[in-house]
Amino acid sequence: MNNFGLLAFLAFLIVLPACRAPRGSTQDAAPASVGTDASSAQPAAPGGSISDQPLPGGQMMPIADVLNKYKKELSGVAYYFDDQPHPKVETTLGEYVSNKKTNALNKSAAEACQWVALSALLEFRKRAIDEGGNAVVNLHSFYQKNDLSNATQYECHSGFAVAGVAFKGTVVKLAK
Repeated sequence: MNNFGLLAFLAFLIVLPACRAPRGSTQDAAPASVGTDASSAQPAAPGGSISDQPLPGGQMMPIADVLNKYKKELSGVAYYFDDQPHPKVETTLGEYVSNKKTNALNKSAAEACQWVALSALLEFRKRAIDEGGNAVVNLHSFYQKNDLSNATQYECHSGFAVAGVAFKGTVVKLAK
């Protein structure tokens, strides 16, 4: 094994335990992915409360950076975070969660967070189109089931090797 391979393996062994929740914790089960109705997912944070703080190790990132940078990729579906005003909802198609992770090696925290947020939003886009919807409303961060509503920022956890984002939102068909 060459030196780079050995270093990569050792780094993996160091980072892996930090990425896992402790055994026996309530975080063992992953949130439902998009495509699974949130009503069948695990309950939200204790008491179902909405937090105003990211979990330890999380950072708040501007959602506008993602929406502007990847406008073309996200086209066809409108995204409304928190309680942003939107046209009247014609049909509610379900509440869903998208929980994504990405490789953060050789990326800045901002790059990794934007990339993983794009991945989560693309999952909502696909779900909305498949269900006949044209928007996702009440989008908010849902990392490790911590409800965190913010109209301009999302919670991202970015480390040496992995970055993660989770969103919860309602897929709808808006009136034109």
